[in-house]
Amino acid sequence: MKLTREYAPLCVNGFAFLIGHLVFLAALIGASISLANSPSDMSAFFVMLGFLIFAILCTGYLVLQPNEAKALVFFGQYVGTLRNEGFSWSIPLTAKHRVSLRVRNFTSETLKVNDLNGNPIEIAAVVVWRVADTAKALFDVDEYETFVAIQAETALRKLASGYAYDAHDSGELSLLGNPSEVADALRGEVEERLEVAGVKVLEARLTHLAYAPEIAQAMLRRQQAEAIIAARRRIVEGAVGMVEMALEQLQANGVVTLDEERKANMVSNLLVVLTSEQESQPVLGVG
Repeated sequence: MKLTREYAPLCVNGFAFLIGHLVFLAALIGASISLANSPSDMSAFFVMLGFLIFAILCTGYLVLQPNEAKALVFFGQYVGTLRNEGFSWSIPLTAKHRVSLRVRNFTSETLKVNDLNGNPIEIAAVVVWRVADTAKALFDVDEYETFVAIQAETALRKLASGYAYDAHDSGELSLLGNPSEVADALRGEVEERLEVAGVKVLEARLTHLAYAPEIAQAMLRRQQAEAIIAARRRIVEGAVGMVEMALEQLQANGVVTLDEERKANMVSNLLVVLTSEQESQPVLGVG
């Protein structure tokens, strides 16, 4: 497919051209008055031709607002895009297609897709974009705004299937745990798809992320279990460290000499005290 490239057409300041245009009109009016006093077929032809040229030149005027462009098409041939805001004159007899250069937002619908692990999730995103190449946007795709919406949702579906909702191993990227990396990946995926439409993606990020309702409760219980396991692991690690420190200090200070059996009993008692969820009650030997 041959891609269209944007380029600038012939363009002059509208006010400067208008002055010359009015001078040309005044000359035509003077020639018409002279022709009325001394009629001549040849003179009449040139006067009529002059008025026709004047009318054709009138079609070249156009006004552009800030962040607005107009693509010019001359009898089916693209002849350039005008971006100079204000009053200008360009190629006459052209069809002028307006294109907004303002920054726009596209917010996707909430999509239901499967993540990398096959879990159904709900996901949505917002894409901030603007037209960078008006020729591509107008002539290489059909209705570029619709094209942006479809390609953005397609890229979002592909992104969601390439990441797990939540990481179970350290170092693994996930949709929930790595929002910055996921946003960069989404932007790159969308920008690659929209390059053919002359669209530049300024930002892309997730706006909604959740498990699908049918598995939300099960996933919540799994997350709670994982949190409990992680907390238990930290408690055990801390308790082991405290037991080691207690034994080392008792031995270093010579407070008491323990054989292996008593050390084992002491370690067992200390671990029970330190890892128990309920307050421990000491048992005193009085016999």
